[in-house]
Amino acid sequence: MMKKIILFSLSILLIQNVFAQKTTWDSTYRPGNYDQKVAQFRSHPNSDRDIVFLGNSIMDYVDWNELLQLKEARNRGISGDITFGVLQRLDEVTEGKPAKVFILIGINDISRNIPDSVILDNYKKIIHRIKTASPTTKIYFNTLFPVNNTFPTKAHFNKDEHIDFVNTALKNIGEIEKITIIDIHSQLLDVENRLDKKYTYDGLHPTIEGYKVWAALLKKYLD
Repeated sequence: MMKKIILFSLSILLIQNVFAQKTTWDSTYRPGNYDQKVAQFRSHPNSDRDIVFLGNSIMDYVDWNELLQLKEARNRGISGDITFGVLQRLDEVTEGKPAKVFILIGINDISRNIPDSVILDNYKKIIHRIKTASPTTKIYFNTLFPVNNTFPTKAHFNKDEHIDFVNTALKNIGEIEKITIIDIHSQLLDVENRLDKKYTYDGLHPTIEGYKVWAALLKKYLD
């Protein structure tokens, strides 16, 4: 009964968010270096021992091998990428049948006014495509990071309600799809529910201290 109530509440919030959001958005946007990065990824050999870190700049801007002391780590982050970009290049991730995939994507979708419902639908597509192409791969989705609008303005700021909604719905997707959701969002908040300044240098991207908090969460899933 409680699960039905939660699903109903999410449905109502989803309808409200769809009407509240701007309708102008572009699924074809790709970062300027998208093709070059994907070509680079495709040039690397694959292994079923690979542990892939898939997403946007927050994935891209750290050396996962160094941070986690994990030789099997493979960085598949592209700065500025959106969920549609991940779907377009997902075959490069699944072709090697990696052991694990850790995903963080969606904040750039929110900044570009892609509706929450579309983001969530793309999450489901990502999960289903990985399950179909590489059934043995374990899937881990990270919640979206919080932001802090006290830094110089970014398009990602002042959309906290969308971040919260997507994160809440993602947890529900995780339960339905039987995948692991890693709640990094709650670990980075300050007392005002913003991204803590000690964990960010621009209100969006993490400092090394922010990455260390994230790494501590991830390590329990790497054994």
